[in-house]
Amino acid sequence: MRKGLFFRRSNQIESIHTHLFHGKQGFDSTPFGKLCYRWIQIMQKTSGGSRPKQKVYHRDHELDRMLDLQKKPAVILQLKAIIESQKNKSLLLRDLEKEVGFVQKWNYMAVIEKYPAIFCVSGGNGAPPAVMLTRKANKIAEEEVVAIEQMEPILVKSLRKLLMLSIDCRVPLENIELIRSELGLPCDFKTSLIPKYPEFFCVRDVYGRAYLQLENWDSYLAVTAREERFSREGISSSVRNLKNTKISKDGNYPGPFAFHLKFPASFRPNVSYLEQVHRWQKMNFPSPYLNARKFDIADPKARKRVVAVLHELLSLTMEKRLTSAQLDAFHSEYRLPARLLLCLIKHHGIFYITNKGAKSTVVLKEAYDGSNLIDKCPLLAFRSKFVELTGRRDINMYPGKPLTQNPM
Repeated sequence: MRKGLFFRRSNQIESIHTHLFHGKQGFDSTPFGKLCYRWIQIMQKTSGGSRPKQKVYHRDHELDRMLDLQKKPAVILQLKAIIESQKNKSLLLRDLEKEVGFVQKWNYMAVIEKYPAIFCVSGGNGAPPAVMLTRKANKIAEEEVVAIEQMEPILVKSLRKLLMLSIDCRVPLENIELIRSELGLPCDFKTSLIPKYPEFFCVRDVYGRAYLQLENWDSYLAVTAREERFSREGISSSVRNLKNTKISKDGNYPGPFAFHLKFPASFRPNVSYLEQVHRWQKMNFPSPYLNARKFDIADPKARKRVVAVLHELLSLTMEKRLTSAQLDAFHSEYRLPARLLLCLIKHHGIFYITNKGAKSTVVLKEAYDGSNLIDKCPLLAFRSKFVELTGRRDINMYPGKPLTQNPM
């Protein structure tokens, strides 16, 4: 055996060298690491004096592209929200810096100039210049009210499932606030949404910290997105006829405990690797909606259950993705492993970690067809329609697939 030591910046996930099933890595004790640098130890068999072959984390360029292309639409939607929050539905350009800061102001000014179909500037004859939405943009913006109404039952269901995944059926309100926009919750959800459903939610103080508590458990909701997909595709829960099923080259397996895998185009698994994947896909595991305290994390079935918890958590979001910091915030409530980063990298057919965009982001691969989100909730459908006024249709937010009312 030969030992090779490598170090990389912790925010450069794509350069991490790792064994996917039998490698030994030296990560920090925290889920995503707190140090600027991390040493990674790789144990590998070598022949003679040859240098051990490095295992590279393969990048998905379509998902990287998706995050890159969302930067400008995010600015457009944020500026729309700022304008609509003003009393007269217009924003003085001199006040733009107060809203977004000096540095970001220039990005917003560039967007105003580039998209006259969405934003128009008034002023002159002594009046200070102000930006507002065009008549066409205003007309589409009015549809947001309907989209928000359609989102309410979806949001209530997502919040209930979010609480049911936790070990005590409660999550700190600050954690929910952290992923509020990813879930699609309104800014004032603590006063506008939660009090409307006292039969489902209550806010309780636990050791001086506000928690959102589940009031009633619903067994009908304890069904994962993975199980719902199997039901839609007609995959049977029976394993009788699967004993002689051959190993698929893409690692997928038509069994009741399997996950949908999407390996990068550059990844070429050998037969030994596929055999290991096949055994893992066949292995049964407890539901992520069962209390994590009942299971020993050293048990392989419990480790597979952790993958199911992460899969379900990402499935509850609108765009099936969260930043690494957001996932880290739920570490205690969901009993996530200490080496969460290693878990995500190990299952790179299910999850993708990218540093494109402002922050490190974990994406659920099966939710995307290339760079396009497959299923969109009503709020995303509205945003797509609004941003289409730019004339571009090449980013994830734009509708190219039939819409679904189910966020799963």
